[in-house]
Amino acid sequence: MDSELFGHVKGAFTGAFKDRIGRFELADKGTIFLDEIDSFSPAMQVKLLRVLQDGELERVGDSKTIKVDIRIIAATNQNLQELIAQGKFRKDLFYRLNIINIELPPLRERATDIPLLTHDLILKHARQLGKQVHAVSDEVMERLKQYTWPGNIRELENVIERATILTRGPVIVLEDLPDYWRGSSRRSSGSRPFCQCQ
Repeated sequence: MDSELFGHVKGAFTGAFKDRIGRFELADKGTIFLDEIDSFSPAMQVKLLRVLQDGELERVGDSKTIKVDIRIIAATNQNLQELIAQGKFRKDLFYRLNIINIELPPLRERATDIPLLTHDLILKHARQLGKQVHAVSDEVMERLKQYTWPGNIRELENVIERATILTRGPVIVLEDLPDYWRGSSRRSSGSRPFCQCQ
């Protein structure tokens, strides 16, 4: 991860055949998104703190300091204050990152978002797959809204991508969903589109 974020110089490690600019340098004068910030090692947390506090970094294998001006948006699904109490996350880094905190409830608490997310995901995957899929049936939409989504939006995307691949028509029906969704339900010949995608 050091090389990915901070870059490296030729010869810094086995396989470093040429200099490489890291993500922080690439994001100079812009914004970078760091997902799962809770999984950063203690050493990586120290380096990230330096970037936030001083706007400075060093490429792996180099002692030259590089100035960067970046905004960081970080995400986690963990309670960072609990991780601080356990000694797994730096308190000073937490305060540097936590300027504006946006708490996004899990998908199971946002059932009203599911039709719009489903619409966007169908468009995305139909375009990627070159398929003419543009809707889900009413029955599918009801199942999507009632499900608890332990995997949140990533799970929803997985379900929609799979259904888009498997469907034989323009409307995703219950039989296109994974087995654990179907139970004893059968495809309804009267299923009509709920989520119309243009």
